[in-house]
Amino acid sequence: MVPQEYQKFYLKDVTFVNLMMRRIYNVLIVANPYDAFMLEDDGRVEEKIYNEYVELGLRYPPTFTQVSTTEEARQVLRTMHIDLVICMPGNADNDAFSVARDIKAEFPHMHCIVLTPFSHGITKRMENEDLSIFDYVFCWLGNTNLILSIIKLIEDKMNLEHDIDEGGVQMILLVEDSIRFYSSILPNLYNYILAQSKRFSTEALNRHAASLRMRGRPKVVLARNYEEAMALYERYSDNVLGVISDVRFPINGVKDSEAGLKLMREIRKTDPYLPLILESSESENRAKAEAEGFRFVDKNSKKMSLDLHKMLEEHLGFGDFIFRDPKTKAEIMRIHSLKELQDNIFKIPDDSMLYHISRNHMSRWLSARAIFPVSMFLKTVTWERLKDITAHREIIFDAIVQYRHMKNIGVVAVFDRMKFDAYSHFARIGEGSLGGKGRGLAFLDNIIKMHPEFNSLEGATVQIPRTVVLCTDVFDQFMVQNNLYQIALSDASDDDILRHFLRAQLPDSLIADFFTFFEAVKSPIAIRSSSLLEDAHYQPFAGIYSTYMIPYLDDKYAMLEMLACAIKGVYASVYYRDSKAYMTATSNVIDQEKMAVILQEVVGKQFDGRYYPNISGVLRSLNYYPIGDERAEDGIASLALGLGKYIVDGGQTLRVSPYHPHQVLQTSELETALRETQTRFYALDTRHVGNDFKVDDGFNILNLKVKEAERDNSLNFIASTYDPYDQVIRDGLYEGGRKVISFAGVLQQGVFPLPELLQMSMRYGAEAMRRPVEIEFACNLNADRTGALYLLQIRPIVDQKQMLDEDLTAIPDDRCLLRSHNSLGHGVTEDVTDVVYVKTDDRFSAADNPTIAREIEKLNKEYLDRGTNYVLVGPGRWGSSDSWLGIPVKWPHISAARVIVEVALKNYRVDPSQGTHFFQNLTSFGVGYFTIDENRNDGCFHKAALDAMPAVEETEHVRVVRFEKGLRIMMDGKKGEGVIAAI
Repeated sequence: MVPQEYQKFYLKDVTFVNLMMRRIYNVLIVANPYDAFMLEDDGRVEEKIYNEYVELGLRYPPTFTQVSTTEEARQVLRTMHIDLVICMPGNADNDAFSVARDIKAEFPHMHCIVLTPFSHGITKRMENEDLSIFDYVFCWLGNTNLILSIIKLIEDKMNLEHDIDEGGVQMILLVEDSIRFYSSILPNLYNYILAQSKRFSTEALNRHAASLRMRGRPKVVLARNYEEAMALYERYSDNVLGVISDVRFPINGVKDSEAGLKLMREIRKTDPYLPLILESSESENRAKAEAEGFRFVDKNSKKMSLDLHKMLEEHLGFGDFIFRDPKTKAEIMRIHSLKELQDNIFKIPDDSMLYHISRNHMSRWLSARAIFPVSMFLKTVTWERLKDITAHREIIFDAIVQYRHMKNIGVVAVFDRMKFDAYSHFARIGEGSLGGKGRGLAFLDNIIKMHPEFNSLEGATVQIPRTVVLCTDVFDQFMVQNNLYQIALSDASDDDILRHFLRAQLPDSLIADFFTFFEAVKSPIAIRSSSLLEDAHYQPFAGIYSTYMIPYLDDKYAMLEMLACAIKGVYASVYYRDSKAYMTATSNVIDQEKMAVILQEVVGKQFDGRYYPNISGVLRSLNYYPIGDERAEDGIASLALGLGKYIVDGGQTLRVSPYHPHQVLQTSELETALRETQTRFYALDTRHVGNDFKVDDGFNILNLKVKEAERDNSLNFIASTYDPYDQVIRDGLYEGGRKVISFAGVLQQGVFPLPELLQMSMRYGAEAMRRPVEIEFACNLNADRTGALYLLQIRPIVDQKQMLDEDLTAIPDDRCLLRSHNSLGHGVTEDVTDVVYVKTDDRFSAADNPTIAREIEKLNKEYLDRGTNYVLVGPGRWGSSDSWLGIPVKWPHISAARVIVEVALKNYRVDPSQGTHFFQNLTSFGVGYFTIDENRNDGCFHKAALDAMPAVEETEHVRVVRFEKGLRIMMDGKKGEGVIAAI
């Protein structure tokens, strides 16, 4: 059993951006011409250092300036910003020490290094030299990687304190006073550490994160006497990865032949498991070291560097993690990455697990790989405190999962089959663009990461669904390899285009990636378009392209076939007739359009043969239909049971402002609640398997009665029950009686904090986009009152900013042709002359609505060809998929309309429409939307004035009239007032 204190823990993320902030950018080398030439060795030192940096994946290589006299050095130091001076051997009367001393005298804070060759004379000279004023003295044998090590050593020293405090970076303490020895061991040590850090950077999710992650590598700190070593250890004891020490060095200024042993005994008192490595050229020290349990490396050994690497790998946590048998020390299992540790933690034998936990090996391995949040946390979970192997395994597993989840949020990872699993989040395949929806999702993910308060409410989580994006370059490759442009750009029918696309081949390289994705999500998958132009800030192509859904199947190959068909179907939809018409309406060129495809787990639950969420919704941060004390800025949400496609198709939803969850107009009166709440819902048909994909992306979506959801037991907390005997609606589910989708549990009874989460989504979304937004979401509720809110999409509501300086309510009715107190849109227009209106006389019947839609589509095409606009007036709900509720047009069929008006007739009254993709297009193209109901004195429509005018065009059901001087269209989006008057 995991103790309470370890069940709920919070890992603090480390931002590698803030590490290694102080750098050596400019180096001045003072050397005589001969040495300078030797240093260049027929090739510039700068180039060699640059190559070293590139090979190790490092950034910011320094630039070098070379001079040969002290005078020239002074000149450079006065005029340039120099971070480090390296003084090399001079000639007889001007050696490196004198030059360095002169420079230090004038520039006391400058980092200064002396490079010197070793000869008997120099050794003698150094005995009488005060070396303390220089940062370090090194032995120069002409190897440029020593210069790289010097730069790294000084950078490590400059950043040590900040990086340990900021990120918990580790350090390796090297204690050595022999200049010759540390001059050879440091390049060796740095090369190994930098190569290792390049290896562990592969834990990162993309290239940028990998290069930043290398900043978290362990630092090397050089101490040259006992006091310096102890001071460093005591200061940073929690962050020491290991100690490598000589045996003989000064204590209190006097050489001591056992100084290293004394240092290690002192350290061992406070940390029984810290790796301690002694190195010595006196082989009798091996027995002394090993007798006290210290590791030993022989300086005289020809393979000393290999011995040291082996020690670092085995004891300091570099390389793979090797689980060993505590008795025989035989290898049981080798772990290469964090995900492998997560996958295998429950498979390690108990005795091996105990051996490694009790010695803090796991925490050390994680530290060496710069996985600081987990290593710091595990360091506190010691064997002494817990003494329970199973609990340890669970804690390690939970900590890794939480860390990987934390790292995944807000990051677009490169898809990697070895890393993508149930705890992964958002990845891309390909190098192209993510497309509009893909960018929106990545942006949403980042908003969630930036605001941890989203996940601070009890029993509620907020996230985006697990997602993989096929970038636009996959689309380009598919189109070219299958030679599809010819058919795509032709006038072929939609069915014809789809047939050609379905016959084409996707790259085989995707198969293994798709299988990994199936395994990770284990749920139905939505295949959504994410085109370059879709949901773009100013021209959203919302709802124009296809979105398919496929069920989760145990037969992976059958699922693969369905996924391939769906992706090809989405690709084909770029070239459908409606898309081409839409392109024309927006003055875009079709070959600019490129399609990325989003593969995303469908939010919902599996019921008998169908799959759907408890709640879907669309949230808008600007409410153009405020009621009561609501304000336009309070926003509005449209909620529905089942898949969100129902809302997009103009189905009956529940409209509520997240700031006023108790104020729901639709359920305020019995009659309204029965007439104007949801009676049907959409679900994915999980039994529909096969490759019979149609142009209609809803071919496998079930349109069901709410009664079916009652059978599925999915109405908990979202339905109320109508009692026909008492003529009341009671919140909650009771036997018998019709179920009313009221969302009472989440809105009024606080079962799940949906209103609060929607307020946050709206506030943070609009803040981040700097404009009003529309957010799609879905929600799963559980019987225990917990739940998960998934944010699916965010896009801007583009506001027209034309100035409206008059008060529309002051204009009298008799001066108006049309007036609405319930209008959507904002601004003033005076360039429209025509009104296209449906003849709503006594012969009008809703049965003719599909015919009316076709007549309007024809007229619209004429307007598009002429490049002019019109005001469109008609009964009921425009764009409804149910032709009894209104005229079933799609956006491309009315795309030339500047204002669209819904009029309620005496015998034909339908609620204002909520087809959200429709609204998205209205607002982004600056189209007005008026609702008029003269039966309720809600606005006016002077139809008689239009009837009295001559028609410039007339069909069986539609009439067009023209105002020679034009019409003045005025809309006040904040107040919801709209007026159209003849000029």
